[in-house]
Amino acid sequence: MRALLPAAAVHCFTALGAVCAFLGLRAALAEEWVALFVWLGIALIIDGVDGTLARLSNVTAVLPRFSGERLDLIIDYLTYVFVPALALMLGGFLEGTLGVLLASLILLSSLFHFSDTESKTPDDCFVGFPALWNVVAFYAFALGMPSWLAAAMVSALIVLTFVPWLWAHPLRTPLLRPVTLLMLLAWFAAAVLTLRQGFPATPALQAILILAALYMLGLVLFRSFAR
Repeated sequence: MRALLPAAAVHCFTALGAVCAFLGLRAALAEEWVALFVWLGIALIIDGVDGTLARLSNVTAVLPRFSGERLDLIIDYLTYVFVPALALMLGGFLEGTLGVLLASLILLSSLFHFSDTESKTPDDCFVGFPALWNVVAFYAFALGMPSWLAAAMVSALIVLTFVPWLWAHPLRTPLLRPVTLLMLLAWFAAAVLTLRQGFPATPALQAILILAALYMLGLVLFRSFAR
């Protein structure tokens, strides 16, 4: 019983991501964009720490019938893909028939990524764009992108889902780890300040967000092509 309760608590903690998805969806339908990304941000934090808690609680051995991995995938699809795709449409970044098509391709290409049993390498790199549509949507709002640019970015990332580039996990890749962590902290601070003052972000915050994106893209290119 002592082991059962912590393991069950970890699964309940993970399940809170579904509540975040629901509240984020409600915020998107009400066009309350800051609230939407606050809920998606909380879901991102839950997703970032629940794996560590699961390993500490040995949930696989204590509750072998209940798959935390399946639970995590369901919630990730809602918070990383479904709600952000809807937000891109309702926010006016994906317009008209083309917008509906691109949003549908976001959903379909992400299903491919989530179902691919070889979507991660042993050193924790993602093979192909790892369906981070919550981050993509945040950038669209924070940078105040025109719809044509947002559509072009979404189209490129849909294609990159199927291109076997290696997208490094920012917390787990050993390559330039101190620099990566520093960049991640700067990005997090800029994101929080953006949510605090509303969309779009100030030019200074936009510069930090763009710099962080270019740095991560540089890691992708180096990891994929360096010998």
